[in-house]
Amino acid sequence: MVTTETKTNRAALTNPMATCVGGEAKKQFCSLQGQGALVTGASAGIGSAIVERLAECGVNVCVVARRVEKLKELKDKLETMYPDVQIFPLRLDVGQLTSEEILKLPEKIPFQVDILVNNAGLALGTESVDTNSIADAMTVVNTNIMGVVAFTRAFASGMRERDRGHILNISSIAGHEAYIGGSIYCATKHAVDAFTRSARHDLRNSKVRVSSISPGAVRTDFTMTRFKGDADAEASLYRGFDPMIAEDVADQVIYALSRPMRTQVCDIISLANAQSAARDIHRSD
Repeated sequence: MVTTETKTNRAALTNPMATCVGGEAKKQFCSLQGQGALVTGASAGIGSAIVERLAECGVNVCVVARRVEKLKELKDKLETMYPDVQIFPLRLDVGQLTSEEILKLPEKIPFQVDILVNNAGLALGTESVDTNSIADAMTVVNTNIMGVVAFTRAFASGMRERDRGHILNISSIAGHEAYIGGSIYCATKHAVDAFTRSARHDLRNSKVRVSSISPGAVRTDFTMTRFKGDADAEASLYRGFDPMIAEDVADQVIYALSRPMRTQVCDIISLANAQSAARDIHRSD
C-alpha cells in the first residue's frame, strides 16, 4: 500500500541507490566497511580523492606514491576524521620495482588487500611520433602499463585464493580513442584497457571482479605534469568549459566497488558535459 508518508519519506530521496520498487526494500549496494584497499598514485589528484572516499566508507587504505610527505599528510587528515580507519603510507615508485619487491608487497601491508586500485599514471609532453622523447616514452610505459601489471600480479593471486576481491584500473578516454600528440599516452591506456579485459577473462572462474574507469577531461595536476609545468598550456586546455574534478572520478570508483556481488561493472566511460570525444569540446568563448 502506497501512503503519503511513503511518497515523502522514501529512502531514495536521500540515497538514490535505496529502492523499494517491487514492493520490498532491495539491497542495491554492498558495504565496503572493514575491507582493505591499496591505491597507487595516492598523493594527489584522482588518487587522493579515491582514498578519501574509501576512508569515508570505512575502508583501511594502503596509500602508495613517491611523495611520502604527502602520504603522511593524508594519513593524519583521514585518521583524524575517521578514527576507525587505518591509512598505511608506502613509498614506492610504481615504474621502478624489481620482481622480488613486487611479490613481497602483500607482506608489507598490515591488513588484507581486498581492493586494488591501479591509479598511478602520467603523460609527458604532446610530441608527434617523429619527435617523441624516448626517455619520456619509457617512463610513461613503465608507469602506466608495467605498474598495473606488477601490482595486479602481486595481489590477484591472494584474491583468487580467498575467492574475493576487486581490481579496479584507472584508465582514460584515451584508452578508447587516439588523438594528435597522444601517441604514447593513448597507446598505454589502450594497453590498460586490453589488460583489464584479459584479467576479467582470466579471473572469470572466481568471485574476483575486474573493472576500469575511463574519464575524459578531469582537471588535476596530471595536466601540469603533461605540460611540464607550463601553466599557460594547462589553462588553455581547460579554457571555456567546465571539466570534471577528481571527486567525480572517485564517486565512479565507489559506485563500481559497491555493486551487489551479482554485478560486475566492466568500465565506466565519462566525459565533461561539454565534451563529446577526447578532443571534441565545445568552448563557450
